[in-house]
Amino acid sequence: MFPIGDEDRSRKFFPLVTIVLVLVNVGVFFLEVTRGQAFIERWAFIPSRFASDPLGHWQTLFTAQFLHAGLLHLASNMIYLLIFGDNIEHRFGYLPYILFYFLSGAFGNLLHFAFSGGSSTPVIGASGAIAGVLGAYILLYPRRPVRVLMFITVIRLPALIVIGAWFILQLLSSMALFTGAAETGGIAYLAHVGGFVAGFLMTFIFK
Repeated sequence: MFPIGDEDRSRKFFPLVTIVLVLVNVGVFFLEVTRGQAFIERWAFIPSRFASDPLGHWQTLFTAQFLHAGLLHLASNMIYLLIFGDNIEHRFGYLPYILFYFLSGAFGNLLHFAFSGGSSTPVIGASGAIAGVLGAYILLYPRRPVRVLMFITVIRLPALIVIGAWFILQLLSSMALFTGAAETGGIAYLAHVGGFVAGFLMTFIFK
């Protein structure tokens, strides 16, 4: 079940920030491909490195949000951002939306850090920030229909079901952390959970 669009035909608004975020993410991915692993390790959020010198590496809480593990990782994140981000940008306004986006991603990375502070595995991706966008969307537009691709069929479901199912999956998957399987899976599910919860709660302020 993969979202491909939402039903919001009444809005006349150009999502400037969302478009710029997508373009910057694509540009940074090009730098990753051309500059290699050293570039990723320089700007990724690495819990053990952050633990040893938080003041020296605080910026990686934010720069890591522009890095991605591959083309599929980038594409899926950007699709989610394009579908759901424009609505939140419209509701919050340009500058508050930027702040909201980056804070969601940073809180997601910090929750991952809280449980994996000794890990030397780089944490990368916009997933935590986009999870915050989903947290805001499910609160503000729970009944709005979302078009999802299920196998080869497109169906419409309320955002509450689509995003709620996504969050439950992240929550259940994060339990692998406590069985020692989280790092071998390569996905920082707790960063998703942290970003979603932070976004949900911050919506009461930003809306």
